[in-house]
Amino acid sequence: MSNRVVHFEIQADDVSRAKKFYGDVFDWEFTDWSKVAGSEYWGIMTAPKESKELGINGGLLKRPCPAPALEQGTNAYACTVQVENFDEIAKKIEQAGGKVAMPKFALGGMAWQGYFIDTEGNTFGIHQPDPNAK
Repeated sequence: MSNRVVHFEIQADDVSRAKKFYGDVFDWEFTDWSKVAGSEYWGIMTAPKESKELGINGGLLKRPCPAPALEQGTNAYACTVQVENFDEIAKKIEQAGGKVAMPKFALGGMAWQGYFIDTEGNTFGIHQPDPNAK
């Protein structure tokens, strides 16, 4: 067994708003897993089950406590989503109500990377592989 991330969770003040945001931006699908979890919990499918692409799925739940104020750090992991077209997805993020946290930058010879803040104040990254990134 290896030490790989196999699941992620997104905490949200407004779960419906967060589902709409991630569904609109990344076409993720949500399944109600509340009966299993014992409280409101939505499973996140980032790709169809039959997909051969590497990746992980996650969960979406109501934030159990207030998010930290600015300059107080974070109370969650910042996951990065691999995308085919950074600029197209960045535009969709902003149209869906997200904000730029760190603008697009090159990971020299590897990819384009950037960070955003979703409608719930969570930071996440997007990553477009590109060996020509400079």
